[in-house]
Amino acid sequence: MNRRLALLVLAQGLFLTNNICFMAINGLVGLALAPQAWMATLPICAYVAGGALMARLVGRHQLRFGRRRGFQIGLLVAMASCTLAWWSVTAHQFWGVVLATLIAGYYNAGAALYRFAATELVAPQRREAAISWVLAGGCLGAVLGPWVARTSRDLLVTPFAGAYLMLIGVALAGLVLVSLIDFPPLVRPTAGAGGRPSAELLRQPVFLVALAASALGYGVMNLLMAATPIAMGQCGLPFSDAGLVLQWHVLGMFVPSFFTGAVIRRFGVLRVMGVGVLLNLGCVAFALAGQDLPHFLGALLLLGVGWNFLYIGGTTLFTQAYRPEEKTRAQGLLDTGVYTTMTITSFSSGALVTTGGWQWMNWASLVPLGLCAMALAWLAGVQRRSR
Repeated sequence: MNRRLALLVLAQGLFLTNNICFMAINGLVGLALAPQAWMATLPICAYVAGGALMARLVGRHQLRFGRRRGFQIGLLVAMASCTLAWWSVTAHQFWGVVLATLIAGYYNAGAALYRFAATELVAPQRREAAISWVLAGGCLGAVLGPWVARTSRDLLVTPFAGAYLMLIGVALAGLVLVSLIDFPPLVRPTAGAGGRPSAELLRQPVFLVALAASALGYGVMNLLMAATPIAMGQCGLPFSDAGLVLQWHVLGMFVPSFFTGAVIRRFGVLRVMGVGVLLNLGCVAFALAGQDLPHFLGALLLLGVGWNFLYIGGTTLFTQAYRPEEKTRAQGLLDTGVYTTMTITSFSSGALVTTGGWQWMNWASLVPLGLCAMALAWLAGVQRRSR
């Protein structure tokens, strides 16, 4: 840990405050304003779709302007999008909320690169620890995100309108923190040393499996987390219970980050990612066992820890897949895949929970988990043969 990394950890916490608050309120805002019930999670879907659309653009901006300027642009976009969302909710404009969250996707894609920027602030042998520490900053979001959602529910006349105003302040604080960090310059491609084509990068087994684990793990987490407030409402549970469940879920996502890097170094990245798949299967089993508060709480806690192992493991594995001059382009490719998967699951989430129900959604999540397990087994076989 050093001063620059500590500031980045705090910036990550504020980013997750934004994300968790969005997940907690946007489905309910959508349910209140949408023309059809199945469209309730479109604001969440638009947020991650914006990330998918903007990920490669963000990578180009980072290479052109540098890490600090690129992150600053993302935070300014966050403030503008929250302003538009506040106006849209106040004016009862559903499509305005969708547009605002789509624009916020630029911030989402930009701040997702905090984990890669962390590896540039430490010695190479400390990359796993740096990634873990930055993601551990999400613990701050686990506390502030649900608190912002609960506090702002009735802050203004229109429910949840005050949340978007509070998130402007959160983005402003993030802007101050990022402005204090001196990032090392990125390696720029030069004539004759521009790196391998994107298609060649994608054909690497390490790249493919890191992408599959990150995308499918995040997709399953997003599928179930986005639907949780709606599903708990359908079961007659109050919004305060949904906030409690999301809070423990996010703690499960980020508290393990304090030791995940050490566990990866001790047991190997593929083993830790395999445990992540098993924890996700435990989440599904827990969710199918009942629909009261303890079952929602236990399922989402397991889901959070499973995501942590898959996402940190996938990010660590991915750092083996590119050369310095390929960094921003490769990271853009990875996050495009992650956000595209999240877009699909966000859209599916609203449709599944309002038509098929919570249990059917959990059964459906077994498909991507099975694909993730097969990808990890395939890479383990490839590495054994190469040795």
